[in-house]
Amino acid sequence: MPKSEIKDIKLAAKGLQRISWAEQDMPVLRQIRERFAKTKPLAGMRLSACAHVTTETANLAITLKAAGADCVLIASNPLSTQDDVAAALVEEHGISVYAIKGEDVATYHRHINVALDHNPHLIMDDGSDLVATLLQERPNQVKEIIGTTEETTTGINRLLSMEKDGQLSFPAIAVNDAQTKHLFDNRYGTGQSTLDGIIRATNRLVAGRNVVVLGYGWCGKGCAMRAKGLGANVIVTEVDPIRAIEAVMDGFRVMPIAEAAAIGDIFVTVTGNRHVIDKAHFESMKDGSIVCNSGHFDLELNLEALSKIAKSKREIRAFTEEYTLPNGNRIYVLAEGRLVNLSAAEGHPASVMDMSFANQALALEHLATNKGKIKGGVHVLPASVDQEIATLKLKSMGIKIDVLTPEMQKYLSSWKVGT
Repeated sequence: MPKSEIKDIKLAAKGLQRISWAEQDMPVLRQIRERFAKTKPLAGMRLSACAHVTTETANLAITLKAAGADCVLIASNPLSTQDDVAAALVEEHGISVYAIKGEDVATYHRHINVALDHNPHLIMDDGSDLVATLLQERPNQVKEIIGTTEETTTGINRLLSMEKDGQLSFPAIAVNDAQTKHLFDNRYGTGQSTLDGIIRATNRLVAGRNVVVLGYGWCGKGCAMRAKGLGANVIVTEVDPIRAIEAVMDGFRVMPIAEAAAIGDIFVTVTGNRHVIDKAHFESMKDGSIVCNSGHFDLELNLEALSKIAKSKREIRAFTEEYTLPNGNRIYVLAEGRLVNLSAAEGHPASVMDMSFANQALALEHLATNKGKIKGGVHVLPASVDQEIATLKLKSMGIKIDVLTPEMQKYLSSWKVGT
């Protein structure tokens, strides 16, 4: 059995069932796994992966092992780990996993160093904590890195900052920027799973309530769309004027958070930025306001400031903490401000992660097969990979599409033919 640090190996049987259930809805990744098992594109390579340890991630890890990789998997979020899944990966698939649901920050950072102790050739990151730690604390290992892949908008922003500072000497594939990732995972996955997490944590009716969505990127669009579908009155806050106009045209009210704080019932942050809900906003909220984060890091909510102004704090339900302010108003923070969709629920549906993790698998193959040929910095996957994943997904759904005729192709490539 591989070295690991998990909650309970006896949970493996349950985890194996759940991994199998998710796999049924991941046909694209399954086809890639079958090819990888024959071609072994990652043979002889050490891979350190930092990701949410869920049933969908388990299927990706199994795929990467089939590709020949020597994998170590750690959690990218202390509250998102599914302990039975971690046990199944260790017991049934021989993959080293260092992840325990609810692990403290010190344990999380220790696990980051365990992953880097693996001396990886390839990194798969979710938030760029592995890469950031490598560059800041272990620069001697940089020369061993073939490349890294990044799952999130937050992580890509950090990679771009590293590149700007001249620190990113190896290639990084911005998986999140693939169309078959952010157009589907961020919108449909985050939209559904965020509302799922809110409902599981609170059992409150969404219909008729004012739901404030902070940020109207792809994740914000998904959250707003799903909240509207459940009957909410959706309010959007933004700093980008183009996104703000889009939200208005999509039928939502748009206003600053300073105004929305006083009228919102449920608040969801999806900005990737710091303290977008701050002390003054908490102080103006109504009694019973529900606050959660579905961005990446918990710092989107200034919970330190909230703790200082609250006269009491208690856990009133699983994943729900009640902060009582001096004026008697109660504010309910879900999942300690961490990702509510992965902490209080199960994260994105498998059919969405099928495309996201197909991108991850093919990005790692791309790095491995082009070792030494890709310059350092942030890159996107070739458009042909996006097309391949979309084609496989449509095929698995039994959907056919049209094909351009030679005449159509000629017309599109010519400037001499008029209308």
